[in-house]
Amino acid sequence: MRTGGMRTGGMRTAGRIGALEGFSSGPVERQASARLTVSTPGQGFTDITRAVADFLQRSGVVTGLVTVFCRHTSASLTIQENADPDVQTDLLTALDGLAPRHAGYVHGAEGPDDMPAHIRTMVTDSALGVPVLGGRLGLGTWQGLYLIEHRDRPHRREILLQVVGA
Repeated sequence: MRTGGMRTGGMRTAGRIGALEGFSSGPVERQASARLTVSTPGQGFTDITRAVADFLQRSGVVTGLVTVFCRHTSASLTIQENADPDVQTDLLTALDGLAPRHAGYVHGAEGPDDMPAHIRTMVTDSALGVPVLGGRLGLGTWQGLYLIEHRDRPHRREILLQVVGA
């Protein structure tokens, strides 16, 4: 059985897995849920990190898991870099190349941006799970949570939030 890793002179080497750190265990004691409405200006990224962090703080959960779910098939969610806006521009360009408008799709009743929006949602995420550590989102330094609007015109999007933990 071959494992992933770096190639070195034609040989594949396996990565190294460190020991578990900060292990904790206990019962689930709290849960909370809410609905977040996001008005998008049209195609692009909307940073929802602060809204999810505020929900988490209000829940009182210190350790657990936050689930973020988008209730739409032409908008999606992602965890992506939050430092350089050029990343978002390049990601939109990549999605345009992957699922271009006017590509002869059969489904076109809602306009030329609808079927590409469905394809873009299929290859991104409709739900995200983020660990809760010390009452905060367990995101990396340069990570943020984003709603991606794949349609050209503004929409109101519903995001469901759920947290379970202690």
